[in-house]
Amino acid sequence: MSVTASGGSSLARPQLYQTVAVSTILQAEQQDRFLEGGELKELTAYYKSGFQRLNIAQTITNNADIIVSRAANRIFTGGSPMSYLEKPPAVEEMAMATPSGNTGVPQELVVEQKEDSNSGGSIFGAFKSLFAGGSGPVPAGFRPINVSQYGPANMQKSLRDMAWFLRYISYAIVAGDPNILVVNIRGLREIIERACSSAATIVALQEMRAASRDYFRKDQASAEIVTQYFDVAIAEFKAPTPATKVRQRPSSDVQGLELPQSYFNAAERRPKFVMKSGLSTLEKRSVIKAAYRQIFERDITRAYGQSISYLESQVKNGDISMKEFVRRICKSELYRKQFFEPFINSRALELAFRHILGRGPSSREEVQDYFSIVSAKGLAGLVDALVDSQEYADYFGEETVPYLRGFGQEAQECRNWGMQQDLLNYSAPFRKVPQFVTTFARYDRPLPDQHVYGSGNDPLEIQFGAIFAKETRNPSSSPAPFNKDTKRLLIHRGAGIKNQNSNPGARGEFPGTLGAKVFRLNNELPGSSNGGSVKFSENSTQAVIRACYRQVFGRDVYQGQELKVAEIKLENGDIPVREFVRILAKSDTFRNLYWTSLYVVKAVEYIHRRLLGRPTYGRQEINKYFDICSKKGFYALVDSILDSNEYSEAFGEDTVPYERYLTPAGLQLRKARPGSIEDGIGAKVESSATPRFVELGQVSSLRTAPEVEQKIAQGVTIQRQQNKVFKLTGNADKVAVKNAIKAAYRQIFERDIDPYVVQTQFAVLESKLTNAEITVKEFIEGLGCSSLYLKEFYTPYPNTKAIELGTKHFLGRAPLNQREIQKYNKILASQGLKAFIGAMVSSMEYIQVFGEDTVPFRRFPTLPAANFPNTEKLYNQLTKQNDSIVIPSFEPTKLNV
Repeated sequence: MSVTASGGSSLARPQLYQTVAVSTILQAEQQDRFLEGGELKELTAYYKSGFQRLNIAQTITNNADIIVSRAANRIFTGGSPMSYLEKPPAVEEMAMATPSGNTGVPQELVVEQKEDSNSGGSIFGAFKSLFAGGSGPVPAGFRPINVSQYGPANMQKSLRDMAWFLRYISYAIVAGDPNILVVNIRGLREIIERACSSAATIVALQEMRAASRDYFRKDQASAEIVTQYFDVAIAEFKAPTPATKVRQRPSSDVQGLELPQSYFNAAERRPKFVMKSGLSTLEKRSVIKAAYRQIFERDITRAYGQSISYLESQVKNGDISMKEFVRRICKSELYRKQFFEPFINSRALELAFRHILGRGPSSREEVQDYFSIVSAKGLAGLVDALVDSQEYADYFGEETVPYLRGFGQEAQECRNWGMQQDLLNYSAPFRKVPQFVTTFARYDRPLPDQHVYGSGNDPLEIQFGAIFAKETRNPSSSPAPFNKDTKRLLIHRGAGIKNQNSNPGARGEFPGTLGAKVFRLNNELPGSSNGGSVKFSENSTQAVIRACYRQVFGRDVYQGQELKVAEIKLENGDIPVREFVRILAKSDTFRNLYWTSLYVVKAVEYIHRRLLGRPTYGRQEINKYFDICSKKGFYALVDSILDSNEYSEAFGEDTVPYERYLTPAGLQLRKARPGSIEDGIGAKVESSATPRFVELGQVSSLRTAPEVEQKIAQGVTIQRQQNKVFKLTGNADKVAVKNAIKAAYRQIFERDIDPYVVQTQFAVLESKLTNAEITVKEFIEGLGCSSLYLKEFYTPYPNTKAIELGTKHFLGRAPLNQREIQKYNKILASQGLKAFIGAMVSSMEYIQVFGEDTVPFRRFPTLPAANFPNTEKLYNQLTKQNDSIVIPSFEPTKLNV
């Protein structure tokens, strides 16, 4: 099957190693429980030893050169090994664990660094270790390595590796878990044996252990910690390389079958629960909870107080196996309601794969097979098909609870990578849209415009990139798997009719003015001749030589990089241009530019463009060159390109290679380059179109004066301009005081109350206001707390309507939204009408709008657009004749809780 789609490249952060804190907390988090007593003691002991561990690591770091020098002097002879040690740049900002450092380490726990860090101290330690023999038993086959015979490059690598071992041991000491040593050291013995000597490495590790212990002679506990982790490193180095974990799925189209054991060792540890007859009641209960967590994605007994008790008793008593228990709870009504009925069949299928097999669907064919089952037989048929599958039997058998087989547990497939990571890492209720079926449906679609390696669409035109590169999709998250049958489209630099795909016979014809400039040594073009040879003409030969340098190296070379011998041979006619290009391509300069610093595929792309004048066509061509590189090396790659039929037909013996083809992205980059942009390309187009709102505002016909007045008055009532604000600035003007009192009555009671109410009811309030004993604000609050307001606007109505009337009377508007109604409803229900009115009158809004001396009024101009219609509706209806609620027109809002 040819796959032309991808599951995406969602970000995955692999677990590099374990620490005491991470591994302990992860176990409890996976089992949805609190930390147990033993785990808490382990964490407590680790944190109590924190200062001690940091001090050990800092002491080893400060004296790393001396420790490594002792080990190097032990295994090397005939020179000064430490001169080959490459030190990393020092970080000045890093606080040092010394008595003067600011690390918070108690001074009594700090071991001071030795002052004598020169070669004399290391030589003394080396002699001591040689004659004392206390570093450990010498393995069989150990021989000291001669420095001069070993070579500078190998010496640098060996010293670097010894410093690497020491650094990782300090990491493990701080982490409190030797897992980082297990992950990174096991399997190195075979690698080092091919390059150096495993016996020498063991001796060096033993010597570094002895040298490190010397710094902790007065601290036996620290010395034991150092010895413990060095012993782990030595034991892991001696251990054989672990075998890779093979995925147990017999299938003809499985991708990524093997997972390195080191990845598995470093991954998040997931306990496997197995139901055995000899387990205690508590242990069986924990196994059942693990099954609930896997199937329902949570512990349903703790989360919802639910359980399937009759099935639990059967599996505890051994009446049914764990496999049958999984089958029945997946068929239960509880599972159906949570993971089948709320989803469409394709999503329910994906969730069933996660819960029963611990993975997502693998291919389109698998989705089709199980989709037909769930469509024909429903949930029960799907569960039976998965539980009875051979894969379930191979992984879980009859007794094991299914578990998630995700990143780090087994090899993952690339075609469903992104969807599987989402399926295993996110809860089902939040991901209701199917992902696998949509991706697998693109298998038979044309190849998308994405990069094969999962990064940009070949913006620099130097990698094997996309077809019709566009930015319609993010290539970093959705790479496209190019197969060997994919061929990249290239643009011919010349007449289109002479393209070598459609017209192979025209491969040797020159492009003329449409393409690159052609340099040929004999200066003869097809069909014409100048009648004489200029082979030995120095000027023409120098031009050809410069063209060769520019084509092969991509630039003019410096004076010291010129190949004078090859130039003289070319000038004398001893070698043709093809051989001169071969010599340039095999030079150290070219090798360093386009081979040494690049990975193989990128190097092949560069070299192919330089020597053959075009990018590679696709995977099939790259695979051929990759095979040559892996078996024969760099020089064979150069020979295969220069000796190819395409080179002979395109350039022959005397033509300098030139650029014949470009990718679409490369051509676009060159056209958009400053200085090469043609007139009219990229220029801003000035549009003189009349804006739509201007067109709509233009009058297309004559209108009479009444029509104009009608248009002016349309939308907003004339009351907006007829607003009178009553503000009491002083009590000397009795008429102004009387007008303010009447305005307050009209605002609060919506009428003039003189004909209906005995004047003595508010005589006290009016007297206090007239004598300046209270402010207008306090007068308004007194009216709202009166028995008349209680009778007229609170008792006959529900709380919601009372709140609407309150905001109308005291704030001059309708309620803003449901949240404000909830706020005032809480006050009204718990504290009463007086507290409700006091909250409004004392609010910041009232103070800013009305202050102490202004009677509340209908606030037309100051209301926001969203609240204006409700306020207008509230003011325009008569309260006694219409008790409908205005605010339900608002959409409910969520509280910021």
